Amino acid sequence: MRFELTADQRDFARSLDALVTASDPVGIARAWADGDTGPGLKLWQRIAEQGVPALLVPEEYGGMGATPVEMVIAFEALGRHAVTGPWVETAAYLPAALADEAALGAIAEGAVATVAAPPHTPYALDADIASQVYAADGESLWSAAVSEAQRPSVDRTRRLFAVTSGAALPASDLAHAFDLAALATAAQLLGAGERVLADSVTYVKQRRQFGREIGSYQAVKHKLADVRIALDFARPLALGAALDPTPLSVSAAKVACSDAAYLASRSGLQVHGAIGYTQEFDLSIWLTRIRALVTAWGTPAFHRARVLESVTAPTAGAEDR
Repeated sequence: MRFELTADQRDFARSLDALVTASDPVGIARAWADGDTGPGLKLWQRIAEQGVPALLVPEEYGGMGATPVEMVIAFEALGRHAVTGPWVETAAYLPAALADEAALGAIAEGAVATVAAPPHTPYALDADIASQVYAADGESLWSAAVSEAQRPSVDRTRRLFAVTSGAALPASDLAHAFDLAALATAAQLLGAGERVLADSVTYVKQRRQFGREIGSYQAVKHKLADVRIALDFARPLALGAALDPTPLSVSAAKVACSDAAYLASRSGLQVHGAIGYTQEFDLSIWLTRIRALVTAWGTPAFHRARVLESVTAPTAGAEDR
């Protein structure tokens, strides 16, 4: 089967990419890491005007009622530009988890929301700037409040907070919400991996050693070609999971996108050499983001175990054969 995005989906991807590109996302990420969330929140509202938080909110609550395919398209763009903020929590998890019309309407209009959902997501991302904070355990949902100071993360733009549960809230399908969050994270990893690969290709065409561009060496070409192959194999899994977000398809996509993005980060760091280690170099923003997202919303070990469980589970009637 050949999967092709529609013209409207391609236009949506281009418009979102153009909006974020023109907004200096690198500068915003650096400011966010330093505690200045103002520019990031302005970008949040501009992206909200494009409808990203409203994608999965049902139309009767003021949302767009879009499919997970549009969500994957949007989150790949967010990952490619390292956009800051609790986007997975707001635009992927909570629209499927909440059963509150007012809360869903606020998200569709651009409110910042976040959630802690242990054990896979024990801390709430950017809870200090969210207007709605929740806690979930896979079966129940509560309102929540920040209980402790910010926790450290390998990615300085990911500001993590422990929360305490408050009043119980009506919930929708929390298992499905988890799968959508994991899929959105996979899409972010895919976009981040694409950005690291693009920057690495640009760099090896410029960096000269022994009188030649380092990109002319076969070892460098093969290393980056392996990244290209990994990303190209991961994308159909992400889009396939968007068409049918079952636990098996989502976990397979999360594993593939995590592995591809991590390979991109390792290869990008190697071809950049010592400069790739420096915090001042823009590559570091994506390297640390990838490292954090690989374990966000389920570690690779957890998702591999889900894939194994799904493919080895006995089918109905198998015990009779």
